Amino acid sequence: MIQLALLRHGHTDWNRAGRIQGRTDIPLDDDARAQLAGLRLPAPWDSADLVSSPLARAVQTAKLVAGRPPETTRALMEMDWGKWEGLCGVDLKSDPNSGFRDIEYWGWDYTPPGGESPADLRTRLIPWAHGLTHDTVSVCHIGVMRVLLAHAMGWNFKGDPPFQIKRNRLYLVQIDPAGWQASPDQIRLEHRV
Repeated sequence: MIQLALLRHGHTDWNRAGRIQGRTDIPLDDDARAQLAGLRLPAPWDSADLVSSPLARAVQTAKLVAGRPPETTRALMEMDWGKWEGLCGVDLKSDPNSGFRDIEYWGWDYTPPGGESPADLRTRLIPWAHGLTHDTVSVCHIGVMRVLLAHAMGWNFKGDPPFQIKRNRLYLVQIDPAGWQASPDQIRLEHRV
């Protein structure tokens, strides 16, 4: 059995403005860099394998909290939001012609215009996760985390999720060929002394 610890990247200017980032490569903002520089991975996760999305915000977060560069993989790229990238969700939601709805109500197969569905994301994530050979910290994106946690918990993207993703916390998933299980507990990053 492999333990996978998921960590969401720190804030960017686009996060704070409510803009959909998807695969757009936006770096951490100054406040996030300063905050993350004061945090670290707790033991035993500080010595686990470290992997991240190749997008700058994830790589920067990994380096800051782990003190070392991560291995990167395209499997952990954020969901492709297609034509909605760079736009604000509240604006899309207020336009009845946009087709926008909150991801919690997409089901596995809803796809944003020109983008990627949760099922598409799951298709690239599950083989990656089954290829892990050691306990691993993955610094990634909320879409990636939603799909992996949904897979582990049996949530189908139809209604309120059985989890809430916050920053600066590790979310644990046990990966076993017989089945996946997500821990209800979260592990907070520790403050550097």
